[in-house]
Amino acid sequence: MKVYKMLFWLLGKSFHKDYRLIMFESFLGKQYSDNPRAIYEYMRAHYPDYRLLWSVDRRYRKMFKALGIPYVTRFTPSWMIYMNKAALWVTNSRLPLWIPKPADTLYLQTWHGTPLKKLGTDIDSVLMPGTDTEKYKKNFTAESSKWDYLISPNPYSTEIFKRAFKFYGVMLETGYPRNDHLFNNDNPTFQDYIRTKLGLPMNKKVILYAPTWRDDSYHERGKYKFDLQFDIAKMQAELGDDYIILLRLHYLVAENLDLSGYEGFLYDCSTYEDVRDLYLVSDILVTDYSSVFFDYANLKRPMIFYTYDIEHYRENIRGFYFDFETMAPGPLVETTDALIDAIQGTEISDFNEEYETTLFRQRFCALEDGNAAKRVSDRIICYLES
Repeated sequence: MKVYKMLFWLLGKSFHKDYRLIMFESFLGKQYSDNPRAIYEYMRAHYPDYRLLWSVDRRYRKMFKALGIPYVTRFTPSWMIYMNKAALWVTNSRLPLWIPKPADTLYLQTWHGTPLKKLGTDIDSVLMPGTDTEKYKKNFTAESSKWDYLISPNPYSTEIFKRAFKFYGVMLETGYPRNDHLFNNDNPTFQDYIRTKLGLPMNKKVILYAPTWRDDSYHERGKYKFDLQFDIAKMQAELGDDYIILLRLHYLVAENLDLSGYEGFLYDCSTYEDVRDLYLVSDILVTDYSSVFFDYANLKRPMIFYTYDIEHYRENIRGFYFDFETMAPGPLVETTDALIDAIQGTEISDFNEEYETTLFRQRFCALEDGNAAKRVSDRIICYLES
């Protein structure tokens, strides 16, 4: 990494700054998604004088080519040149620590979720491979010290981000740009388009299962294990006439699950470009401790929490920022039978009233209105042009 760092620095000295160049990256260059995508799409439409370029992991270039998105391959000499020349970096996860940020480059960190589980320096004991608690916190704050701007989706997150990230830059409390899509495209025409694109039946309800990763269950650093902890055959027998399930694993999970025998019932959408479309075509969200439920709450649809390992997760892995069991905007269930009952229960009960989801949205979603990308982009471009 010392060689990379030196090469990055030397290339930075060899080229002039391009104050119209902005570099985007999502989830380590693996996706065209999330807050960076929403900001990119807004800037592309409203600031055409800027050159917008994506940083992409070489294993995921095919998707960007298919979509016609301009990109440069991560860690190549060309990438180092563009990263040095750019006036602004926009990403939703940490960049490698060895990358030195040029003094005249702005760094907009969008992050990627409202925190339920503890983050950064708030984590009591780090169980991830290849590091320890002290080293993890030191590296995290070394990276966050480079951030000039940080997006927050709500006042609750602002307080946590400032403390957990040791962030002293400019906080943009704007709502999440990625959620604009949920306001601007929540209509039958768009939903039918996505169903057709994914090859989904039109006559069945859609359950989106989007669990998070477990810090202490991994193959190696950066590659985490995950097993479906429900009885798929029983789920299909009980629900298959009326429902299908879309599976969306976390970007850090390395598994390629064998779903043979369940075609037409279980669809693996883990590599689909952006979860935002999956939200819109689903009727129910099933998750665990993932921050996806804060976003999904904007749609006012039923949410169920499949928390089969909640005691272990709460006490030994991360811990929560609030009393999840009492504040979750939906039922917590721990077995396949209970999960089936909860799904079927959405057909006869009003989940929004039963679980006080209005109060939940007032606390966590009040800033979301379909215009967050505009608020962020206009603020950043105004600074670049000042």
